Amino acid sequence: MHFNAYGGNGAALAAALVNASDFGPAAVEAMLTEHRLLRAAVTPAQAGELRVWAARLAPVFGERDQETQIKLVNELLDETAAKPYVSAHDGREPHLHFFAVDADIVARAKDTTAGGLAMALSFAGGRRLGRCDREGCETVFVDTSRNGKRRFCTLACANRVNVAAHRARSLAR
Repeated sequence: MHFNAYGGNGAALAAALVNASDFGPAAVEAMLTEHRLLRAAVTPAQAGELRVWAARLAPVFGERDQETQIKLVNELLDETAAKPYVSAHDGREPHLHFFAVDADIVARAKDTTAGGLAMALSFAGGRRLGRCDREGCETVFVDTSRNGKRRFCTLACANRVNVAAHRARSLAR
């Protein structure tokens, strides 16, 4: 499934923040840059703010109850300064922004992730914001598969579950 820039980039950044184990400034800057946020330099305090924000994003992924998921995303949107507007900067085609261009990196990351989750929820019903089904794995993901049936964060986790199920069936015979 193809998401627009916010549904894709914003939701993917939200998943990356939730999955992050290193919130040092260099790691956070690399993550923000990878997800196409400009002026991504962060201080240690800002990296800490994004760690706290990541904990706020986490419950949205894998939530099966749509009403709860909507409530969680609306709470995130309430906490941001998001006010959508159209922009055509840096030679790009007109596109939607959820943040003021002059906002600091933490505000832009919060606005982008909250907006991305809202777009993913609105256009895919939230079913594409997943959490790995392998017991013990807490990795979250944005399901961009064609059929929207992804259950695992990686092929490795899927293989572990399938091999364990195969072995259990073999032992039961």
